[in-house]
Amino acid sequence: MLDFFVKYPRLGRLFDMLLPLLATLAALGVGAIMLQLLGANPVTAYGALLQGAFGSQNALADTIVRATPLLLVALGICIAFRAGVINIGGEGQLVAGAILGTLVGLMFPEAPGIVIVPLALVAGFIGGAIWGGIPGLLKAYYNVNEILSTIMLNIIAVQGMNYLLRQPMIDPAQAQLASRIPQTARLAQAFDLPRWIPTRLHLGALIAVILAFVVYIFLWRTTIGYRIRAVGLNPDASRYAGINVKRNIVLALLLSGAFAGLAGAVQVYGVHHRMFTDGSLAGFTGSAGFNGIVVALFGKLNPIGAIPAAFIFGALIVGANSLQRAMQVPAALITALNGLVVVFVVSSDYFSRRLARNRRTGAETPAAPPKSTLPPALSIEGEASQ
Repeated sequence: MLDFFVKYPRLGRLFDMLLPLLATLAALGVGAIMLQLLGANPVTAYGALLQGAFGSQNALADTIVRATPLLLVALGICIAFRAGVINIGGEGQLVAGAILGTLVGLMFPEAPGIVIVPLALVAGFIGGAIWGGIPGLLKAYYNVNEILSTIMLNIIAVQGMNYLLRQPMIDPAQAQLASRIPQTARLAQAFDLPRWIPTRLHLGALIAVILAFVVYIFLWRTTIGYRIRAVGLNPDASRYAGINVKRNIVLALLLSGAFAGLAGAVQVYGVHHRMFTDGSLAGFTGSAGFNGIVVALFGKLNPIGAIPAAFIFGALIVGANSLQRAMQVPAALITALNGLVVVFVVSSDYFSRRLARNRRTGAETPAAPPKSTLPPALSIEGEASQ
């Protein structure tokens, strides 16, 4: 099958673009079988999913709000993966950015919002950058596997958050109660990101879309972006060409963490208006740090492609919750459905890379010499006469 797309490269490129979408549809097809086995009508169930994601102004706004942190994390993942490093630490980096961003609002509650909000977003950007830069330094200078280091830093970040929200950052009103809720005080309303009333859609969504174009220009229209991509394609050749490979690895993970940290600050100031935790890694993040990886792969590691990818995944998350309420199916089924989409999309990336490799191999293979058009007997006689 892959040879067919090598033979017809235009169809191959089209198939490559549609592959993540086809993988999502395949996952939903498997989900339909699971719904049928549970006695639910798949058509009705997926109708409820679409209604929950797009059926009203508020539903559409909720979809975009849910897509916003996914897009911001995905932008950072695009940078890291293009540099050839795998950042699994989006959850911890998002938490680190949220903590620093929240501290800005808590420390200056009387300051004007027009000053605090930009400072808080910058603080979130810096917090994520610090948490992403640590595995970058370990990878570049000590050859520590970035997958392991980013996962470990996720755990450190969530435990640090649990401590801070139960001790120094806890809401003073909760500190006096026997059953304390681990959360900060509500930030001043002047610090809320502007939103489209009466929905929950806030300015962070527009910021994320603008940054997607900025990251695209950065990666494909600047010298630094070219060096980052060159390191990802071939670090040895890049080193031979005079590119500082270590510096670009650190920079890529630093920027990757920065965008995840910005996502955390945007969630605080645009959605929750405080930090909270249930003790788990996904209690505050909603697994945006992990799902952002899938969004980036869905968008083919292209920041512009990550925009529709994040929207689709936001719709799936919001719609799946609506499906559960409408059909009264177990919550485990919704988790399984989301997991199926993740597995299918990540698996599609393997076929995408294999198709690209076959396409390159086909282009590099020299054409075979033309065969003789003479009948075998004449060909032999001609060779004998020579």
